[in-house]
Amino acid sequence: MSAASLASNDIVLTDRAARKISRILARQPAGTVLRITVSGGGCSGFQYEYKLVQEVPAADDLVLSGDGATVLIDSLSREFMGGAEIDYVDDLIGQSFEIRNPNAVASCGCGTSFAVA
Repeated sequence: MSAASLASNDIVLTDRAARKISRILARQPAGTVLRITVSGGGCSGFQYEYKLVQEVPAADDLVLSGDGATVLIDSLSREFMGGAEIDYVDDLIGQSFEIRNPNAVASCGCGTSFAVA
């Protein structure tokens, strides 16, 4: 499944991220999904939160799915994440989910908080 086929409302879940999420969800109880939210906080103003939850998507949730992975993003968080790419990186300095967000004008060194204009 290509990253383009997982795109919705300009938020893209890459194949790498979908495969990693699928492996994580396979070790959880049936019906568990990954919820990504944007909340106030962090050293740059906003931060991403990742939670494994067992819930039915709300009517205004964006649902990204593929390769056995399901990701929910609420409508408020989508406003901050439009055009973003959710990826998973595995390199010499570590493994992590990475959100490349074109709305972020600054971010901290840890990559989990960001600022918008």
